[in-house]
Amino acid sequence: MMSRRIHGMCLLVLATFLSCIALSAGDHRSVLWRGGSIAVEDAAENVLVSPSGNFSCGFYKVATNAYTFAVWFTASADATVAWTANRDSPVNGVGSRAELRRDGSLVLQDYDGRVVWSTNTSGTPADRAQLLDTGNLVVADAAGNRLWQSFDWPTDTLLAGQPVTRYKQLVSASARGLPYSGYYKFYFDSSNILNLMYDGPEISSNYWPSPFNKWWDNNRTAYNSSRYGSFDRRGVFTASDQLQFNASDMGDEGVMRRLTLDYDGNLRLYSLDAAAGRWHVTWVAVGRQCYVHGLCGSNGICSFRPGPTCSCPVGYVPNDASDWSKGCRRSPDVRCGGDDVVDFVEMPHTDFWGFDVNYTAGVTFDACRRLCLDDCNCKAFGYRPGTGRCYPKIALWNGRIPIKPDQTIYLKVARSVKNQMINQSSSFLHFDGHACTVDERDASVGSSYLHGRSNEINFIYFYSFLAVVFVVEAIFVVVGYLFVFRADPVAAGRVRDDGYSLVFSHFRRFTYDELSDATCGFRDEIAKGGTGSVYKGVLEDGRSIAVKRLGELTQADEVFRSELSVIGRINHMNLVRIWGFCSEHPHRLLVSEFVENGSLDKALFCDDGESSGVVVLPWRSRYKIAVGVAKALAYLHHECLEWIVHCDVKPENILLDGDFEPKVTDFGLVKLLSRDAGSHMALSRVQGTRGYIAPECWTVGRPITGKADVYSFGVVLLELLRGQRVCDWVAAADGAWDLQRLAAWLKEKLKRDDDEEEVSTWLEELVDARLRGDFNHVQAAAMLELAVCCVDGEPNRRPSMNAVAQKLISLHDTR
Repeated sequence: MMSRRIHGMCLLVLATFLSCIALSAGDHRSVLWRGGSIAVEDAAENVLVSPSGNFSCGFYKVATNAYTFAVWFTASADATVAWTANRDSPVNGVGSRAELRRDGSLVLQDYDGRVVWSTNTSGTPADRAQLLDTGNLVVADAAGNRLWQSFDWPTDTLLAGQPVTRYKQLVSASARGLPYSGYYKFYFDSSNILNLMYDGPEISSNYWPSPFNKWWDNNRTAYNSSRYGSFDRRGVFTASDQLQFNASDMGDEGVMRRLTLDYDGNLRLYSLDAAAGRWHVTWVAVGRQCYVHGLCGSNGICSFRPGPTCSCPVGYVPNDASDWSKGCRRSPDVRCGGDDVVDFVEMPHTDFWGFDVNYTAGVTFDACRRLCLDDCNCKAFGYRPGTGRCYPKIALWNGRIPIKPDQTIYLKVARSVKNQMINQSSSFLHFDGHACTVDERDASVGSSYLHGRSNEINFIYFYSFLAVVFVVEAIFVVVGYLFVFRADPVAAGRVRDDGYSLVFSHFRRFTYDELSDATCGFRDEIAKGGTGSVYKGVLEDGRSIAVKRLGELTQADEVFRSELSVIGRINHMNLVRIWGFCSEHPHRLLVSEFVENGSLDKALFCDDGESSGVVVLPWRSRYKIAVGVAKALAYLHHECLEWIVHCDVKPENILLDGDFEPKVTDFGLVKLLSRDAGSHMALSRVQGTRGYIAPECWTVGRPITGKADVYSFGVVLLELLRGQRVCDWVAAADGAWDLQRLAAWLKEKLKRDDDEEEVSTWLEELVDARLRGDFNHVQAAAMLELAVCCVDGEPNRRPSMNAVAQKLISLHDTR
């Protein structure tokens, strides 16, 4: 009897012990205790899991070596993200960690210990971070009181029970599969109405509910200022403005759902098929995807084929065929003129929403055409036969071919374009849109911001008045010029000195026509890169110039000129001199001196001289190039009025003059071209050319410092030594890491080999064989040692460009 009792007690103790272990394991999987952390290296295993297993939280890979701290659906096949802490600042894939600090704050640290995100709950009695079954990540004290929760900080998705409020809005992702914030928002406006809005770099406009209707026509109310909306577990969404919609599978509380503002600007309610791990659309806000604003960018047209497809109208070409949100541009541009200069191309069943000026009702077609023809800012006009409604348009946005066509757009084009293309259909290019799996309801959108008001201005008097004003202003300008500029030669930008005219500033603004004439219509293209094409030209004063046509820029003209004013003041013998610019929308061009011997890559990476007739770049020139480039970068980093990081140092951006003196080009362009991405100190995407980019630059959002240029310069030094691309030299799949192994091997060899004869032997094997041993061994050894230091994987261990330049200069005259 006693034996049975003891045996029973043992079983009870064992069961209790096992249950405690299971409970502890369960807590560990869903709870991060104070002082605990999650490392990015263990991203696949070291995660928090909600008690039901429906949600997981940890590091989520978004790109090569880039991770975010996120909550995702465990059962979805693609691990769909529901919330992201640091969507615009991913961290490194090595050394990063999430930690609940003892001061009570949950923080996300990058590999160098820098905090990129925090709950800002320091100084509170936080006890744990826990992932709940709702998908809500909470920071709580020992009593379970919530000090912070992810439900208060939504990104692009709402979960069941999570609200959208006055201060909590959804912001779409920028593209499929990328976490960064995009241009679309789901929010309560100042009238207490839930809206979808396109908030782009050039325009902002609401597109759902129909902006053409009053709120009562959209079955909404503006009187409830509580501004609150959410959907429940049954799939029913309700909001304070009387918006209500239901999932098509409404009622099943066991289904996992999410309301997501997708990257294409449409708001969709999804339900998860847990068995297959796939999502199904059970409600959609905008029934016709082409009614979403900004979809095809400026001047683009969206049509149903049967999915949304973007195209450019006649006389326009895409800015970027891989990204239709950048829209189209005129080619060629259209200037003011009469019927002999411009004409109109008919685009049946097409409409561009908004940007109507001088809307007029009850006019003839010819009168409407004349309104647009006489207005230099008019790009097209819409006309509705029968009603006589005329819509002259000063901008072409949100173009679409309607389901029920009732309007024709007449596009203003150069007459030469119409003669060439009137009988050709514009090529429609594919837009990778969202394919819905349910029947989507039609949505109606108006075609004008100024609908319903006629313009009763007498245009004869109006234009006569403008002409008088113009004449008066012209008289003032002429008188001012004669009085000020002739009276004061300094104000005119010149002084007389011994009969010679001295120009105060070599940096000036050119007109587009002037540069077009100088380059013979941009025919002689001498280079092409990521920042634009370069054309050779000759100015009227005989100076040879290089004109770089920059890619599409969206910043204002004054911002563009402000940035160029910094570049224009830079003057160094080893930097290409910038002589001016052109800024005539949409043309943005830089004018610089022409450097006759082309880029270093053409001189360095050539075939053997005896077989090709190309002169192999001698050692003396190579060392002079290394010294000159080092001095130029040191000037940009340490001596310039404004600190400038080049971010794209490579042989293609090193030009050689008649004496093979190097001149670095494209400096300052990264800051100029990334102005729209935000601050130039923390760019949002990788800058530079693969093979020359420093390892730390692959982590998106990391501040770019001068040490990135040092790394790129180290690669150039190795190529000057070898006479071969480093990426071809290491000849492996992942050049960055192989370069690190090569640098480590060279560093070890430099340490071990103290015998000068032995060093000389393997240097001859390393240095370009085409030199046939004709090089300075002391200089080559110094260049190799500097190159190894420059390409160090840790930025803090790299030397400054000042130190590099001083070392090279000290050996310049070594025999």
